Amino acid sequence: MISPIFAGLALVIATASSGGKTKPHRPAEAPVATAVAEPVLPPSAEALRVADWIASSRDNHALPYAVIDKQAAALLLFDGSGKMVSQVPVLIGIAPGDDATPGVGSKKLGEIGPAEKTTPAGRFLAKFGYAAGRQKVLWVDYTNSVAIHPIPGDAARSENRRARMLSPEPDDNRITFGCINVPRAFYATDLRPLFQQKGGYVYVLPDSKSLEEVFPRLRVHALTAERGA
Repeated sequence: MISPIFAGLALVIATASSGGKTKPHRPAEAPVATAVAEPVLPPSAEALRVADWIASSRDNHALPYAVIDKQAAALLLFDGSGKMVSQVPVLIGIAPGDDATPGVGSKKLGEIGPAEKTTPAGRFLAKFGYAAGRQKVLWVDYTNSVAIHPIPGDAARSENRRARMLSPEPDDNRITFGCINVPRAFYATDLRPLFQQKGGYVYVLPDSKSLEEVFPRLRVHALTAERGA
């Protein structure tokens, strides 16, 4: 039997594809002069597994949630009932890794070394709050200064963040200091309305650790399901 989550994801991807949402390849270093829709790529098996576990176990406690697949550089957004809302590409920390360096959240950006620019994996209760410059962001891991927000207006041009987000390859989406950059339209019309009232959960998949190591409840849920089968 196909899980409702799997079916819902397939429907969203098929709808987006039929509407011409996919785009021709653009190299990461090429400037983007016109607005082009972000690529819609199939979610990974790991992301589908985590999304299915959350919905079936109600691990989100009726709050909206996002599953961030670092390997695919993608974010899957769900409402509190587990219904798929949208899928978008994201930019993540330039350095692979599943743990934040102790004390990195208290450092200035210029003090953060290349190996410290990671997007930590895990389950986070995310809420909106203010960052430097009174910019409102969705804090994922406040202690380590990891948030979800659109591409900053002051991002260096040499980073080509917009072009990287438009590229269909996930490898060039690693460019941030650890925060998760999302498309501006998605942030305003999908993410913020869902999370602004009570917050929600963000599940960041690992780079090298196993899913069970990062999400222990996933293992418990799998064992319970096997016993009940």
